[in-house]
Amino acid sequence: MRLESPAKCPLACVRCGPPWLAAVALLMGGLALPPPAHALPAFARQTGQNCVACHAGGQFPELTPYGRMFKITGYTIGARTLPLAIMGVASDTWVANTAKSDSPASDFAKDARPIFATASLFVAGKVTDNVGAFLQFTYDNYASQSGDGSYHGYTAADNMDIRFADHLIDPQRDLAYGFSLNNNPSVSDPWNTAAAWMQYVPVPMSSVPSAYQFIDGNTPYPGYGSGGNIAGLTGYLFWNRSLYLEAGSYRTANGPLSLLSLNLDDANTTHLAGSWNPYWRAAWSHEWGAHNLMVGTSGMVARVYDAGSSTADAGALGTFRNTAVDAQYQYLSDLHTVTVQMAYAHQEQHYSSNTLAAFTPGYFQADGVTPLTAPNASDSTQLLRAKASYVHDATVGGSVALFSSHGSANTLNQSAGFDGTGALVSSSQVNGNLSGRPDTRGMSYELFWLPLQNLRAGLQYTTYQTYNGADRGYAGGSRNAGDNNSLFLYLWGAY
Repeated sequence: MRLESPAKCPLACVRCGPPWLAAVALLMGGLALPPPAHALPAFARQTGQNCVACHAGGQFPELTPYGRMFKITGYTIGARTLPLAIMGVASDTWVANTAKSDSPASDFAKDARPIFATASLFVAGKVTDNVGAFLQFTYDNYASQSGDGSYHGYTAADNMDIRFADHLIDPQRDLAYGFSLNNNPSVSDPWNTAAAWMQYVPVPMSSVPSAYQFIDGNTPYPGYGSGGNIAGLTGYLFWNRSLYLEAGSYRTANGPLSLLSLNLDDANTTHLAGSWNPYWRAAWSHEWGAHNLMVGTSGMVARVYDAGSSTADAGALGTFRNTAVDAQYQYLSDLHTVTVQMAYAHQEQHYSSNTLAAFTPGYFQADGVTPLTAPNASDSTQLLRAKASYVHDATVGGSVALFSSHGSANTLNQSAGFDGTGALVSSSQVNGNLSGRPDTRGMSYELFWLPLQNLRAGLQYTTYQTYNGADRGYAGGSRNAGDNNSLFLYLWGAY
């Protein structure tokens, strides 16, 4: 079962504070990154607007109605300027219980140790009156680890969105329309309830610093099964600032489209079957006074080859079918900003015939004799996420969020069970799954401070009521869901 973590965004503005102070903060904190991004200091320079014009309470990356129109009109509002920006994050995390583990050093690597996670360079802004772009290149400082424990970095393409757009206005109509060439389904979406944007607080890109595996950014989020770094062309329109429609299709990002998966080796590249992997989005938006509301739906069908397999092997092809509904409410005033978001997603994963044929029952029933049942040919997962946030005077704020995923049990996903003697064994006391279910439920709480609009410090606490299908002994041992509760501290800046 794959539920991707969506994209993160590095928004900051140069008009909200001294540039030298932001630069010093970045040097002190280290350059690091949330993978994908949405807007940049380059955009602030281009439009000449204060941060709060585009971002709710200055809280990047949440967009205001004006910020959404800037994106929908292809990043072309304003004048052409230097189209470069950088972003960085320094962070630390603490897992509640690191004792119930087969190997604490590997299960909780970098626990209670500040890290320089990743760094990004952005090339973004207006190209012509109708063409704009957002291109992100990311360095992951923890992309891999050697046998001696040393880490190795890696640079590759991240979220990319290249647009042609136009905006037609007369007394009878207000129509914005365009086309987006992008590498991540829903990265073109202007609302933060979209799969690519609902998770935006920066987290380490890779899972190598394993102490970070339980923070909010790595809890279940909506996704489309295809992942990122693929190539898609979508067309969209926004009618009278009310009706938003978008549709398109995706394929493997190779050949002339290889920029969208730049520097990713074949093993880490998502391979899709053909060019028909359709994506769609529909939303209705309404603004009145200081309020705005959106309700929407989206979906995608992705035919994905198993990682590391040959695209000539039809037996390696699986399918993801995703549908979702979402909603967002905002109240925006000079001193008070309130945002409420909700997304509900349903995913069906149909496994490849090779995956099913390769399954070997590694465990038995509790009697130590009866083998496990055959794996399901498909799984379904339902995911609910909701968040409410408040920002005062674009300076201090907080949020509370809930996440809940549940789905079918499948022995294919079981990594704990009984051996031939009836003894309970597990592949990992920390990550094992005795039930074969994806069920995970919990809450996240955050406080943040924006001393400058291009610098944000935050503290998150994520709690678990259920993890990998159970609240207690989820991996077959003594580790409980609450042992994974995690505190996450970050310093996030862009310039």
